[in-house]
Amino acid sequence: MDVKSTSRYLYWLFCQFELITCSYLMEPWEKVLFYSFNLAMLGLLLYTTYVCVASHASSAFQLLCSSLGNPQENALSVLQ
Repeated sequence: MDVKSTSRYLYWLFCQFELITCSYLMEPWEKVLFYSFNLAMLGLLLYTTYVCVASHASSAFQLLCSSLGNPQENALSVLQ
């Protein structure tokens, strides 16, 4: 895949996005506000996902390590 076809494909995707969101009908200043809001929401979603997944993975790893380290101990007592 060469650069020309890649840029053409990205342009096609952008045109599809504009058609789906009807943003091709907006004025330039409205587009700036619309895209800024959407990018900010996407950034917040990705950040929140990153923080929550890291927190849950850490908790699960600690639970796994403690249950493997002490097989005699009940799993419910580890959570308390």
